[in-house]
Amino acid sequence: MARTLFDLAEVVILKQLESAWEEADRLKLLRLTEIEAVCERAYGRRALRPIRHLLAEARAPLTTRSPLEDRFAEFCREHLADLPAPLTNISILDHEVDAYWPGHRLVVEMDSWEFHSHRAAFESDRARDAAMQAGGYRVIRLTHRQLETEAPRISTQLHKLLGAEQPASPA
Repeated sequence: MARTLFDLAEVVILKQLESAWEEADRLKLLRLTEIEAVCERAYGRRALRPIRHLLAEARAPLTTRSPLEDRFAEFCREHLADLPAPLTNISILDHEVDAYWPGHRLVVEMDSWEFHSHRAAFESDRARDAAMQAGGYRVIRLTHRQLETEAPRISTQLHKLLGAEQPASPA
């Protein structure tokens, strides 16, 4: 299975490779150590990048705490795959933040209507953002609707904030 996935990665787009990877995992045929061994013998092959990307995702711990944070992790895999993944649910200035890129001092907070629609949360969010900004951090807030309907804009903004060039869209 490891060699099949690697060979497949040479000829299909990432979305198709992800589907095959998920199917192998569902069938309990996915062996990460075998895939890593194939990668070690395949210096310079085109398949290394997408396979290593999927390996990193498979090994990454799931540390989100809400469906909206899960959706943002998915957004990062889909739209920010060329960038390092953010740290999640870590403490900065005595506040737990949803996502953080330490090299850029960029914090992304997920705001669901369910938990942020009342006055206390509204006031607390603003005080927290001010404390973060005074501490030298940049904070942006995202909603589920934004992730679903404005993904290209958010992707472009995050690439700019993280000092990366936006990758070309696949044809």
